[in-house]
Amino acid sequence: MKRLFLVGFMGSGKTTSGKRIAEKYHLDFIDLDVYIEQRFHKSVSQIFAEKGEDGFRQVERNMLLEVADFENVVIAAGGGTPCFFDNMEVMNNAGETVYLKASPSDLCTYLKMNGTSKRPLVRDKSDAELLDYITKTLAVREPFYAKAKHTVASDDFSDVLFDQLLA
Repeated sequence: MKRLFLVGFMGSGKTTSGKRIAEKYHLDFIDLDVYIEQRFHKSVSQIFAEKGEDGFRQVERNMLLEVADFENVVIAAGGGTPCFFDNMEVMNNAGETVYLKASPSDLCTYLKMNGTSKRPLVRDKSDAELLDYITKTLAVREPFYAKAKHTVASDDFSDVLFDQLLA
């Protein structure tokens, strides 16, 4: 049984890296946000609009508990997932956890390049507002991300750690 959770701020590369790792090691890949959207037939933005952040976080928690039982899978958690309830402990107890760490400026650059329209927490922010939001939110979330069993710099990504964890 192999179960790997990738955590980190939005734009840190969890989905891109997770897909690549899953393919390399012949594992299934689940992006938790996409899983939620498929189960509820609504976008994360729609769920946020209808239920608010607290309601979305409860949905996210329930879906995390569901996927935490899957086997032979790489799971990309949402950026906020580790910061609510005891979600980080759930992931640590269920499998290996890896924090993809990135600087606020790198995250800002990535998010600006790839658009923010699907990301309800950063939609409609100016460049300065986006960087400020990332800096402040990352400072709050960092202690949760740091609970991961392993940390990898997202801009210096190699498969060495994953070779050890999944071989």
